Amino acid sequence: MRFVVLLFLLFSLNISAQLKDKDSVRFKTDLSLTGFWQGGNVETLIFRAAGNVDYSPSKDLRFRSQNSYVLQEFGRVKADEDILSLNFLNINPQKRLHPLALAFFSTNFRRQIDYRYIVGGGLSFKFLDKKKSKLNMSLTGEYEHTEFQTTDFKIDDYDGFTAINTWRSTLWLQGEYQLFENKMVLKHEFYFQPSLQDSDNFRWRGDLSLEFPIWDFLNFKINYYRTYESLVVVNQLQEDEFLTFGFTIKNYK
Repeated sequence: MRFVVLLFLLFSLNISAQLKDKDSVRFKTDLSLTGFWQGGNVETLIFRAAGNVDYSPSKDLRFRSQNSYVLQEFGRVKADEDILSLNFLNINPQKRLHPLALAFFSTNFRRQIDYRYIVGGGLSFKFLDKKKSKLNMSLTGEYEHTEFQTTDFKIDDYDGFTAINTWRSTLWLQGEYQLFENKMVLKHEFYFQPSLQDSDNFRWRGDLSLEFPIWDFLNFKINYYRTYESLVVVNQLQEDEFLTFGFTIKNYK
């Protein structure tokens, strides 16, 4: 499975290499590989791959796809394996306030989630839209379906169900800033996602990274990633966090 996911993440870079120069502004891709490895008495591996696609077929449409894969092993025993795909279609993105549609797919080995999909839409507002500084806030509504491998949860009200459906609302905050004469790039993405039906069912995620350009198409990357989910299976913590180091390859300057 991990090799299939990595091939999928690399696929976007292969496509971009075949595009003409005039198309490169409309089609942007990048691939980040970060992680941590320790050998010796307890072999530890934490690996994260993230591939992004940003394509604007016209000035009225913009498609963005953010795909990530996380693997953790301790003593060569798999502790976690996650897939997350966030896909957005922005309509009239040149306007300060514009609508968007979204579709998500995810899996989570440790939290025993076979799969989860989310579909919805909302509005996005651009606080900053400069070449070196971008800040967007979005408010969306979604329908969510999750298939679990178990029926035993930390919140007893959900016991007995493997499939859980709910309507959600999500507040997003995304930003990117080129600092110190483009010697450092700060990126952040945060969202809070409560259920509109059950107040005890909510989650949030924060993703913060610093990138330091090495060449035009290669950056050194430090990534801090933290998630919280209130509805988890028994014997599992609700919060996870990762600090990883690696590189970002991209097809744009």
